[in-house]
Amino acid sequence: MTASDPAPDFVRATRRSYDAIAGGYARWTRDELAAKPLERGLLAVFAEHVVADGGGLPLADVGCGTGRVTGHLHRLGLGVEVFGIDLAPGMLAEARRDHPGLRFEEGSMLGLDLPDGSLGGLLAWYSTIHVPDEELPRAFAEFHRVLTPGAPVQLGFQVGDEPLRLTEALGEEVSLVFHRRQPERVAELLRAAGLEVRAVVRKERDTEGPFPERAPQGFVLARRPRMADGYGGAESG
Repeated sequence: MTASDPAPDFVRATRRSYDAIAGGYARWTRDELAAKPLERGLLAVFAEHVVADGGGLPLADVGCGTGRVTGHLHRLGLGVEVFGIDLAPGMLAEARRDHPGLRFEEGSMLGLDLPDGSLGGLLAWYSTIHVPDEELPRAFAEFHRVLTPGAPVQLGFQVGDEPLRLTEALGEEVSLVFHRRQPERVAELLRAAGLEVRAVVRKERDTEGPFPERAPQGFVLARRPRMADGYGGAESG
């Protein structure tokens, strides 16, 4: 940490890296979701839970990057506000350029600038992957705090046991660590944060098509329990 930027080292490194590749990343990923029907289906299921259980409150795409998934959720016509939060100003500039009608804010999942119980849904789509293991419980506690009782949270991430470290991406120098995790471990940490796991999905590595994958993919759908559920964990209210 420094006096001018008190953020943890990994946060500052991640922010700098994505600022450096923001333009290229936006071009590279713009059509990625269109080529991934399983992911679109999982997002559609998540969206249905937001509508049914989110109480009409906003949906936050935390770690939204260039806003491609934020925009996709908005286009589903959920009847609730969909907005994005990201660390990197460069990525947010791309998001605002591509989706001028949506709200995008700078922020960190380790300390969300949101009131308790203010969200009807939270998406962390390949954004917890840059959070070290020791900080993940802190992020999940924030997810629990900002969700209204009953509201869902959906995670997407790469599956594995060892991190991937990149020093170059899209022709730029970066310092990025991709923490690959087993879906069952992610589910266990969500439960420890007081969240109720509803579904765990593992997708085998896809090596074909325009967006080949380096590793299998994991998805976990959970929710903050309703007060009447009497669900245990860090906090059941």
